[in-house]
Amino acid sequence: MAAKGEGSNESKKRKRPLTSSSATDSSKGEKPSNPKKVKLPSSSHPNKGANKPFKSTKRQSQQQQPLKFKSKFGKSDTHGEKTVPKTKRELRLQAKELAEARKKKRKPHYTLEQELASLWEKMRQRNIAKQDRSKLVSEALRKMKGKIHEIASSHVSSRVLQTCVKNCSQAERDAVYEELRPHFITLACNTYAVHLVKKMLDNASKKQLAEFISFLHGHVAALLRHMVGSVVIEHAYQLGNTTQKQALLLELYSTELQLFKDLVSMKESKLVDVISRLGLQKTSVLRHMSSVIQPILEKGIVDHSIIHKALIEYLSIADPSSAADVIEQLSGPLLVRMVHSKEGSRIAMLCIKHGSAKERKKFIKGMKGFVGKIANDQRGNMVLVCILSIVDDTKLGAKVVVRELQAILKELVLDKNGRRPLLQLLHPNCPRYFSPDDLASLDLSIPSLCTKGGLEVNSDLDKLEKSSKVGEDVEEDNSDTEDVTTESDKRANEGGKKDPFLRRQELLVNSGLAESLIDTCIESAGELLRSNFGKEVIYEVATGGAGGILRPVLDAKLEALYEAIASLAAQPNSEEEEEDHLLENFHSSRTIRRLVLDCPIFASTLWKKALKGKCKTWAQGHSSRVVCAFMESSDSAVQALARKELQPLVDGGILKLPENKQLEKQVKVSKAK
Repeated sequence: MAAKGEGSNESKKRKRPLTSSSATDSSKGEKPSNPKKVKLPSSSHPNKGANKPFKSTKRQSQQQQPLKFKSKFGKSDTHGEKTVPKTKRELRLQAKELAEARKKKRKPHYTLEQELASLWEKMRQRNIAKQDRSKLVSEALRKMKGKIHEIASSHVSSRVLQTCVKNCSQAERDAVYEELRPHFITLACNTYAVHLVKKMLDNASKKQLAEFISFLHGHVAALLRHMVGSVVIEHAYQLGNTTQKQALLLELYSTELQLFKDLVSMKESKLVDVISRLGLQKTSVLRHMSSVIQPILEKGIVDHSIIHKALIEYLSIADPSSAADVIEQLSGPLLVRMVHSKEGSRIAMLCIKHGSAKERKKFIKGMKGFVGKIANDQRGNMVLVCILSIVDDTKLGAKVVVRELQAILKELVLDKNGRRPLLQLLHPNCPRYFSPDDLASLDLSIPSLCTKGGLEVNSDLDKLEKSSKVGEDVEEDNSDTEDVTTESDKRANEGGKKDPFLRRQELLVNSGLAESLIDTCIESAGELLRSNFGKEVIYEVATGGAGGILRPVLDAKLEALYEAIASLAAQPNSEEEEEDHLLENFHSSRTIRRLVLDCPIFASTLWKKALKGKCKTWAQGHSSRVVCAFMESSDSAVQALARKELQPLVDGGILKLPENKQLEKQVKVSKAK
């Protein structure tokens, strides 16, 4: 048994791998010092790697393999052991060459575009001579001849063509027009070529413009639904005369007018006239216009005046449900983008007038941040006037509209358009500040929504035409006897339910706008009185507004304003000053005269502080109007203040009163006394 155990131990010892040190130790008859196993290099053949070192490091294995360089483009290049990687500059040049090669394959006229770009850099310089620019333009057009319609859609070439069309001769421009003639509709829908088409229209002759508009026949509705193509239609609409504008509009009314070109040449400007003359069915026209207008509104293409005109005509014949749908779609930020045109501002006013409280709220909130810009706009200011006159939610109006107006008061007061919302609060619907057309736009309404119970008041087209005219709109009978109202009745509540004076007071006085306005007038009294537009605002503020809306709450502030004006008028007249004296200036002298006639408190303050004992100095020139106003005043107390000093001047011929029979009578009575 012992022998068997010893033999087994010896066999186990033979199987154990030995290191070199252990081998020497075993030869000496000693046990190995490191009994741990050492992994041999893996090999399929038992004798493979016998002559190699027992341990191989990572660095030695890497040196034995060939060097591989992975390029920027993902391909590994093996050039032997001494391959040097490319520098960043070489890689950049290589990438540029590859990009150029791809562009040449993708763009057939790439080389031509590069040549045109170099010419364009020269011809667009400002300090270049006219003859040199003409030579460069001619050279560019010569290179492009026969290929203009192909390269017009390129970002670079379209810019070159625009510069060439602007600076070339008429013969060269005609040649470009003839080459592009068959491709105008296609180019009108291209993002870059559309600018070239607009430039061609700007420089086109009357014959070419008429021909271009004739090319658009049958394509107007489709192009208006296109984000890029609609720009071309609007540009042609703005450049065309009345007949050409009408031709573009008529295509939106009916399918027959799109198909038959002869029907388009009509002088009628209103849709109701077109329907009555051609005998078109109203339901058919409504259906076609809905199919045209709805996609336009869904895409938000509402910036163009031709669309505004079409919407106005559509609302003039629309049934209550169709009109309500349009108002609902437009309520919000879309309506803000329409107020810059005449028809667009009227659509906004119609939406405010006939919209529900929820829709009005959406629209007013959509104006947030744009109130100042709308107020200074020639057409947009009337939309603010309408809001301040109709909307009963004065908290929302004060929060959005009044707050933004309050931040730029001085700018608004001195602006021709910006002052109108302020004047509407101070003196509503005054013909002195609003033209008849402006006042008529406030009275416009949608005929189908000016009804009771959803039934139209006007049954035939003639009555419908009359109802759409300015000042002849059908008004709803808002009787208090009815307890139940329909949605149509709610929409037809045009003027709001709140008392107009109370609405003005909440927007003007309670919101703090009036106090800020008086402070602005005190700070800039001289500038406002000398201004052609600011004088109207300061006059309305000083008189307390229509109906005395600023009194008695702000009497103390108004007295401070009177003192400020009187202090400026009391300053001596000096020729060294750049500005005219307040009493000698054309605008300020007439405004002060009106204040003397209409505001006795101001007249008394001005007399005591500025004119008493100095009337002989101001008896000539523009200032004489101010002095004479004291004798013309209907207030006996004002006349009594000045009669003692002014009567000798009148008798001596120094002060000449205006030729008026009533004034002559007053003078005679005063002499008799």
